[in-house]
Amino acid sequence: MWARTQLKIGWLDLLAGAISTVHAADRDKLVRQVEAYWDSSGDTMAAYSVRSGFDLLLQSMALEPGDEVIFSALNVKGMVKIVRKLGLVPVPVDLDIGHFAPSLERLKAAITPRSRVLVVAHLFGARLELDPVFELAREHGILIAEDCAQAFSGRGYPGHPKADVAMFSFGPLKTATALGGALIRVRDTALLARMRALQADYPMQTNAKQRKRVMQFAVMKIVTSRLVLQAIHRIFAARGRDYEDAIADNVRNVAPLTGLKNMRFRPSPAMLAMMARRLGRFREETLEARAEKGRRLRQGLGDAVVMPGDGNTHHDYWVFPILVDDTAAFVKAMRAEGFDTSNLPRSQAVSAPPDRPQLEASIAARALADLVIVPCYPGMPDAEIEREARVIREIVQRLGASRTRAYADAVPAPVAALPETATEQGAEAPR
Repeated sequence: MWARTQLKIGWLDLLAGAISTVHAADRDKLVRQVEAYWDSSGDTMAAYSVRSGFDLLLQSMALEPGDEVIFSALNVKGMVKIVRKLGLVPVPVDLDIGHFAPSLERLKAAITPRSRVLVVAHLFGARLELDPVFELAREHGILIAEDCAQAFSGRGYPGHPKADVAMFSFGPLKTATALGGALIRVRDTALLARMRALQADYPMQTNAKQRKRVMQFAVMKIVTSRLVLQAIHRIFAARGRDYEDAIADNVRNVAPLTGLKNMRFRPSPAMLAMMARRLGRFREETLEARAEKGRRLRQGLGDAVVMPGDGNTHHDYWVFPILVDDTAAFVKAMRAEGFDTSNLPRSQAVSAPPDRPQLEASIAARALADLVIVPCYPGMPDAEIEREARVIREIVQRLGASRTRAYADAVPAPVAALPETATEQGAEAPR
């Protein structure tokens, strides 16, 4: 069975990660090394996770209870929980299906005198075109935080030049995973200094905890190999159970971030050593190989399904999402054909404040309910990608697509490749 997403780390990296947990390293040197990944201007800080960095950002902004943090409407639950635990109000901006980007008109409706922060997430490996959204936020004096957790592409994209903050994740399933850690780029030097001062008082993650992550992830790498995953699927199916919960829980347990106390750490020397290794060895050509597989599957699917974010110019297919009518039946049918498929249990459509029901993110909520992730990555032979496309078309034809077909009118044809923009060529990141 093909796992729905490839664990993007090799055995030699895991071995090096294990060694770094017992070999003493110069932490300060490692911090300087990873923080200078894009340049040596000093605008980047290493953090325990994107959520840890986001928490530091909000703590450092002198916000008052009841101030509002605007989100593009689909994000992981943990980001929204941070806002609420700090006494702030999360406010959604619904998405358009074609780009999975916040609607400009809905953003205008969401902004109030209490709006302080805008968080926009690039999703599934697509890079959103955000100039109009950021310009509107800037006009209202709102700090712009660009969530690039799913959009890391090496030195080629250091963050949008109009963002105040850009956040890059190296968590367990990310493109250049270090099993944890993040780089947070901050334009305002005074704000960055306050974030650094706060983090300096945090306890340090122990190398032992990082070692546990390495061991757990090594097990997960074995579990998600084709033969082992197929065996697990058969064992669970024979017992009338779904293996998804057991595997997903173990992935989440590699890096639990369920509360503020679980994320308020400084990264350990071992985590920083893994980040330095992964960043130093990252090659952007790997993204093109992944994107080529994504384009092949997308072409094979034709108009049989709707793919959210299909209208974006840049897409490197971190994962491959599609919208289907009956997710449970579709997942079962795909697994029977050897393609692990699942929904997104850790993501949520951000709820509107009780006193502003008109902002409810109905499009994002509906799309999330209909969304599944299917396998697509360089390790899959072209013949299997083509078979997968055929299987998906057959399943959709059998199950019907009357509900998700309604999305089709909202999704533009994929944008043809354009010349690289200044940002893609390495324009300055947030300063």
